Amino acid sequence: MSDTVKGSCCSTSREAFQSIGTSDAGPEESAGGRPRDEEEGMVLIPGGTFRMGNGGKDGFPADGEGPVHEVRLDPFYVDVCTVTNAQFDEFVRATRYKTEAERFGWSYVFAPFLAPANRRLIMGAPQGTPWWYAVKEAYWYQPEGPGTNVETRLDHPVVHISWNDAAAYARWAGKRLLTEAEWEYAARGGLDQAIFPWGNDLTPDGKHMCNIWQGTFPEKNTARDGYVGTAPARSFPPNGYGLFNVSGNVWEWTEDWFSPTAYSTEPRDNPKGPAKGDRRSMRGGSFLCHKSYCNRYRVAARSSNTPDSSASNIGFRCAADAK
Repeated sequence: MSDTVKGSCCSTSREAFQSIGTSDAGPEESAGGRPRDEEEGMVLIPGGTFRMGNGGKDGFPADGEGPVHEVRLDPFYVDVCTVTNAQFDEFVRATRYKTEAERFGWSYVFAPFLAPANRRLIMGAPQGTPWWYAVKEAYWYQPEGPGTNVETRLDHPVVHISWNDAAAYARWAGKRLLTEAEWEYAARGGLDQAIFPWGNDLTPDGKHMCNIWQGTFPEKNTARDGYVGTAPARSFPPNGYGLFNVSGNVWEWTEDWFSPTAYSTEPRDNPKGPAKGDRRSMRGGSFLCHKSYCNRYRVAARSSNTPDSSASNIGFRCAADAK
């Protein structure tokens, strides 16, 4: 099985389903901005040098996880958790923003989450990944389509968010998205080349530390970590910098255009990724990742998607420059 297909368990793109019509409307401009509150929901990550990337055998070479290389970063602020449904709702109410999933009229929903009554809304599925359905009228507020909502999940990460949506929210909040280097540095929590944000053991002393697939993908999820879908954004112990759920739960968009050769070509001082591209980098994995199929919940793991793509396991967190 190719690395490309393996990546499809955790995310898939709009371009993967060719028969769906697309909208020619771009994302709305955010309505102004607001001052950033550095004391609420953000932590200051100290500047420094760290070893970025993966040199082990557990990665996907095609994703460009290596070589391991030293990177220096200036200090920056980062959200302690991914943006929640409650926070995104505040943004939508303030700006009347319409996400790209709403503009296109559909988004990808993990098949087992779809209620029988909504099967009539299935518009298709990407080839080779029958666990993803393109569902009409699925978007952030009704994540499994009409008849569902986030009222009982306000503290969960917002999903069905495209890169363009995430960037619009960040502008409104007076923040920005993290670079890939910032994301990995923050996610490591001060540890050097550890596999996970807490160390090298996935379940130290038998304790679950993140929200990923338990059981056999995609047939059965035993939910031994406590969750079948998303978990609240502040679940599980935080890492050494106080960040929650940087492994598993939802994929997190970063600012960088994706390139599998970036680590061999980009600067070592505050790298910001390629100048252009057709896919944006995502980090962290999601609740659908499993070691048998897609172990991209490792800190060094990388993935990507087109900026207009959205699914029920893609969210984001924000950063800000340190003054």
